[in-house]
Amino acid sequence: MSTYDVRVHGILKNQLAKGYSYVVRWKVAGRAFRKTFATRALAESFRSKLVVAQREGVAFDEASGLPEPMARALNTRSWYEHAVAYADMKWPRASAKHRKGIAETLATVTPALLATDRGVPSDKVLRAALYGWVFNKARRDAGGPPADLAAAVRWLEVNTVDLAALADAALVRKALDTLALRMDGAPASPSTIARKRAVFSGALKYAVELRLLDAHPMSVVSWTAPKTADEVDRRAVVNPDQARALLAEVGRTVPELEAFFGCMYYAALRPEEVLHLREVEYERPAQPGGWGVLHLTGSTVAVGRDWGDGDDTAEDRGLKHRAKAATRDVPVPPPLVRLLDRHIKEYPPGSNGKLFVTRRGPGGRYVPTAGQPIPNNTYGKAWRDARAKVLTPAQQSSPLARRPYDLRHAAVSLWLNAGVPATQVAEWAGHSVHVLMRVYAKCVYGQEEAACRRIEAALKEGF
Repeated sequence: MSTYDVRVHGILKNQLAKGYSYVVRWKVAGRAFRKTFATRALAESFRSKLVVAQREGVAFDEASGLPEPMARALNTRSWYEHAVAYADMKWPRASAKHRKGIAETLATVTPALLATDRGVPSDKVLRAALYGWVFNKARRDAGGPPADLAAAVRWLEVNTVDLAALADAALVRKALDTLALRMDGAPASPSTIARKRAVFSGALKYAVELRLLDAHPMSVVSWTAPKTADEVDRRAVVNPDQARALLAEVGRTVPELEAFFGCMYYAALRPEEVLHLREVEYERPAQPGGWGVLHLTGSTVAVGRDWGDGDDTAEDRGLKHRAKAATRDVPVPPPLVRLLDRHIKEYPPGSNGKLFVTRRGPGGRYVPTAGQPIPNNTYGKAWRDARAKVLTPAQQSSPLARRPYDLRHAAVSLWLNAGVPATQVAEWAGHSVHVLMRVYAKCVYGQEEAACRRIEAALKEGF
């Protein structure tokens, strides 16, 4: 709590056995405070600071009795201590993926906030210590750092700047510039910079909340992050013939993944939504050759060990941008019905009911599992192999279907170009209409031609 109810008294001189002591006395919100000095000069200097703060309308901290800037300086802590406290504060309510994102950001920015480079460990060891132990609450709670990181952790504990140093705009700019680079020194993507900037800003905001900083340091830094390119690159969008050829190639080489990619292309599912899909969420058509429905309930995200609250390397979460218990219905066209029915017949769901689980053991043999999700690198390799077989060399060097996620873009683009109302497409895809039209605006074909015809018609009416 802070107050402006302050009274500063005169200096009290006390006689000691050898010499004198000088006591500064003052009251804050009716509570008496005193501080003793060995010389009158020191006492008068301290008292003048109290008087100046009182005259200038500076609030006083009721707990310490000091002007707030002095109280903050008294209670300041290092960036290391604050960053650990921030990561721990966010940990209980953050998803495993968000915990990793916080740790990654703090591990990236901390080397820019060192008080000295004397005896500094190598960049590789620093990052391993910060990301692998310091900002992972579960690993810290389990015990001390690994032997190979212990020296680096001890060095970091005493060699980062005081939090108050972040009032220096130049230091904040240095930190932001560091966040804008990848580990190899190349520029990071705009989306990565935006994500890391938000985490760093949150840590500084937490310092303001704790009254360890007067104001948010980034508010006085004129630093502009690269613009994020939200729009889908239309060059990445496959046409129906290309999509079918790619799916067929996956079916020839890794048949258990054909329906996996089919869900992205025919139903515009995100990869993590496909990994979460259970058989009970698939409503089959009422009539042969008809449409089915997927009743989506969540997503499964790979996070690695020690980031979640259990021992699993994956985390089940709600649907993106929706409440935890929200669901989303997506129609299943006949081609996807055929893929899903064949998949379920040939590859029974895991014990948890999920349709797409790890199935291959040593030598590529089929091995039933307890329901572990397909690793990202497994389906990523299958997609790269299919792309190399189906696309021409020129297409392979282009953005065309470079990532499995581009199948989702192709699905949404197809729906829009088929004339499905944007509101309906947004509902199926799990977007807002605003985001849908901003992201897919360049993938809607025929708009320019139609607009030109309307303008031409309007001009003719004027003659």
